Amino acid sequence: MKIDRFIVPPGGKKFDLRKVSTDDTNGVKDKAEAKDRLAKRVKRLAEIQDVLYADDRFGILLIFQAMDAAGKDGTIKHVMSGVNPQGCEVFSFKSPSSEELDHDFMWRTMKCLPEQGRIGIFNRSYYEEVLVVRVHPEFLEAQKLPPQALDDIWDKRFDDINAIEHYLVNNGILPIKFFLHVSKKEQLNRFIERLDDPTKNWKFSSADVSERKLWHKYQDAYDEMLRRTSTKAAPWYVIPADNKWYTRLAVIEVIISRLEELDLRYPEVSDEKRAELVRIREQLVADD
Repeated sequence: MKIDRFIVPPGGKKFDLRKVSTDDTNGVKDKAEAKDRLAKRVKRLAEIQDVLYADDRFGILLIFQAMDAAGKDGTIKHVMSGVNPQGCEVFSFKSPSSEELDHDFMWRTMKCLPEQGRIGIFNRSYYEEVLVVRVHPEFLEAQKLPPQALDDIWDKRFDDINAIEHYLVNNGILPIKFFLHVSKKEQLNRFIERLDDPTKNWKFSSADVSERKLWHKYQDAYDEMLRRTSTKAAPWYVIPADNKWYTRLAVIEVIISRLEELDLRYPEVSDEKRAELVRIREQLVADD
């Protein structure tokens, strides 16, 4: 699968989210084919994660943003199903606490960055600060910002985010950013499914209905966010999300492709260390 098809061009001047397909499957015929291919790629990702952990030079930050019901939780669950839990951690960022509001807008996410050799997953992220907060400008009042901080605030936040992501890349933390692109029609279908299925009722909130009424405002916010923060160092990948089976396959293909670019390898053992290991092995056999 060619992952370049999903990239928002750095600078993104010609990018238009409304012209991007939500149901493209890139030639993958059906759910059965996607499921078979996903299973194989899950095994490959597990192999790469093992080397990533041993290599201990890079931290991987997977960022997932989407409209409600686009499938973030399910994608994370299926794509990461084969990785070692010890080397992976998921953070979900909801409404900020009073403590978080007393810090800068990046603080609560920056303290959750992955260590070298590990994979960190942000289910929503600092990008909420140029999405939800932009659609609901009243949320800015709770942040108690000084007047000068409010001048051109969105431009400043885009610039800050780009600068921080460049800093992360320069220090071995690789952000891989996904926007799961679901249609308004498919979102409605999934909301109805949550209402009709008792095992999914807990996923539904009345707030989902009020947020859905702001669909076009969110699309505008996402469109500018994707254009302004897709950089060569940290590009955005817009993944069609109307077919969950394709979304999961596309996401794992992007992750594997990006990790394979890193030239990960197991640490080399010196001749002295190798000789020591031989002696230890001989001693273990002799003592048994």
